[in-house]
Amino acid sequence: MKNKVFALAAVAALTSSVAFAQTAAPAAPAATAPAAAGADAMMSGPGFTMGTKPAGPLKFVNVQKTDLTADQLEGMNIYNAQNEEIGEIEDVVIGDGKAVIGIVASVGGFLGINESYVVLDPTSVAINNDNGTWKAHVDTTKEALQNAPKLDYDKLDD
Repeated sequence: MKNKVFALAAVAALTSSVAFAQTAAPAAPAATAPAAAGADAMMSGPGFTMGTKPAGPLKFVNVQKTDLTADQLEGMNIYNAQNEEIGEIEDVVIGDGKAVIGIVASVGGFLGINESYVVLDPTSVAINNDNGTWKAHVDTTKEALQNAPKLDYDKLDD
């Protein structure tokens, strides 16, 4: 029902040229670019391409200890200014393959029953490592999250 984005790889494109109605030998694949490190990886490209052909050659990224994966975000508890647990990160939304544009939070319910989902703007969420436990913080109340516009995953599959 929901897809979790964890990693993405693109394939290098081969090109060929035509001269005087003769086909030249295929060009050699482009060299693989060196790996970008952590947050600097954003500088090496605008995101992934929506479609079937990558926008460029294969590149790699070196993940740093300070970087977070989608797997680390999923299940992270969300706290308010009073340090009360008010929700949990369920998913991330990537807009047009370019950047994280939303953080899906599960609110309400008990053990997954009557649980609902709201999408938070990433700029309104702070994340920190509290003695080995990653936590998300927002400036709102549990009631405000429960009354926020809901995300219906079933409508995304249309």
